[in-house]
Amino acid sequence: MAQKRAILIVDDDPIMRKSLLGALKAAKGYVVETAQDGEDALVKISRQFFDLVITDMKMPKMGGLELLRRIRAEASDTTVIVMTAFGTVETAVEAMKTGAYDYLTKPFSVDQVEVVVQKAIEHRMVVAENRYLRREIEAAFNFGQIVGTSAVMQRIYEVIAKVSASDATILVQGESGTGKELIARAVHFNSSRRNGPFIKVNCAALSSGLLESELFGHEKGAFTSAYTRRQGRFELADQGTLLLDEISEMDVELQAKLLRVLQEGEFDRVGGSETIKTDVRIIATTNRNLKEEIKHKRFREDLYYRLNVIPLTLPPLRERREDIPLLAQHFLEKHSGKNGRRQLRVSAAAAAMLRGYDWPGNVRELENTIERAVVLSSADTLDAEQFTFLAACSGAASEMPAQVDGAPAEPLLPLNELEKRAIYAALEQCQGNKTRAAELLGVTVRTMRNKVKQFYQEDARQWGKFFLETAAVAEERADLEPVAA
Repeated sequence: MAQKRAILIVDDDPIMRKSLLGALKAAKGYVVETAQDGEDALVKISRQFFDLVITDMKMPKMGGLELLRRIRAEASDTTVIVMTAFGTVETAVEAMKTGAYDYLTKPFSVDQVEVVVQKAIEHRMVVAENRYLRREIEAAFNFGQIVGTSAVMQRIYEVIAKVSASDATILVQGESGTGKELIARAVHFNSSRRNGPFIKVNCAALSSGLLESELFGHEKGAFTSAYTRRQGRFELADQGTLLLDEISEMDVELQAKLLRVLQEGEFDRVGGSETIKTDVRIIATTNRNLKEEIKHKRFREDLYYRLNVIPLTLPPLRERREDIPLLAQHFLEKHSGKNGRRQLRVSAAAAAMLRGYDWPGNVRELENTIERAVVLSSADTLDAEQFTFLAACSGAASEMPAQVDGAPAEPLLPLNELEKRAIYAALEQCQGNKTRAAELLGVTVRTMRNKVKQFYQEDARQWGKFFLETAAVAEERADLEPVAA
């Protein structure tokens, strides 16, 4: 359901207020309020945002021009239409110079009002969208949202700068949470297609049938719930960039249809016979090894080579530890502002703990960890105690391998072993309570249960001993603690 636009009518004539109120409410799609003069209008504007203000020019206390000036100064996103009974060119010109979008000369018809209001609302939406896009482009243009000064990230910046100017297909590979979508956006907004659309499709989120319709669109009646014709993402992304996120999850049969689009730049809607041309740059991402997927017949070799024109591999965070303090500071500034906190900082002990942890969830996990610390901490400095669960996940901070030039001095434990240790430690701290342990580690209860089952099968003896001990502790506490009346 479309959002209703808020309109404020300002006029000292009660008949005119009532007439406009009725006309705009009848048009639907609007929430309409009225004010009897400029001062009354400013009070209402201070309490509520209005997309559009329609104001008379001649009113007691405060006239339309003064109200217009105040709105421009205090509520610059609000569009203003002025009404005048005099119809003089000078009045209209002065209002437009002051910042009015349009004007109405009394008397006017209901149809005139509806047309001018509709145009003003559409204009405001376009301006707001352009402002948002400009901000996003400016943020991405200098790679400002991609944080890192390590040698490997410098090489990635160089590749982005070179390939952005072309229309070559890019395959971005890397573990979950490494920032693959951010790289794709940086490429788009630094390319000649920056003014075109950037469309994303999550290939892992949809079944094969739904994904085909999502990509290529469908004709009315193509399948049971196809009540109308629908454009696909390839049509919507024309002259822009299409991000195929987690492409390794796409069904092999659908991969063949995708290959046709990449090779010939054309496709058919589901249930359609018309061939549609499209001009789209493709960026694909995956967290899997596609060469292994090809060996197991889960990914087409010809599609792989068609996508892998420009290969770009993002390193996991554990392989660029020197960027962790910089990333932590970036996320501190971001989430301090979002949560109304003054500028926070990370203590040296906490920074060492952050740098020593392996971050299996990569940059995404680091950001979530920082945000949680910002929300839960009341201090100005985030100390090691805000990140104690990291020590539980990978051993005490003092046991972390020493770093020499950003590389571990001794081999790190396998990720599976680190996960197992983290879950052992969390469950021990929470006395076997999986829900509380999941909260402590920042994962879902379902993930916790699945991991417990996995590790139990791998090491049944150790888990059995652990749960017997925690059950005994719980039983002993139950005997000692008094029962509430």
